[in-house]
Amino acid sequence: MSDASTSVSDPALPPAERGLGGGVLNGDWPSRAADTVEQVVDSVRSKTTGPAIVASRAVVYGFVGGVLGVIALILLLTSAIRLLDSYLPRGVWLPDLILGVVLGLGGALLWRKRRPVTA
Repeated sequence: MSDASTSVSDPALPPAERGLGGGVLNGDWPSRAADTVEQVVDSVRSKTTGPAIVASRAVVYGFVGGVLGVIALILLLTSAIRLLDSYLPRGVWLPDLILGVVLGLGGALLWRKRRPVTA
């Protein structure tokens, strides 16, 4: 037998000396390649899905907060009307007048603080 045939079949020799892969299989290149792929995927994920998740959470929490705020405002106004109705003399218009004045003054104050839209 020749020297070349024994070196290819001898498992005790390193792969490069056996003639397989030309030395590519030496070292820890599979783990380095996997680490590189993992780093690239993590980088892309942090730059794309990270801001998207933050934005979607802000939209969802803002929507839920807005709905709860509207519900709380409606309950507060209803409670105020019922409270004024029960403690004021038997006039149907008086609680509406009081809340109308209070809410009208609040609206006028907010209207005065507004800033003109500049295009």
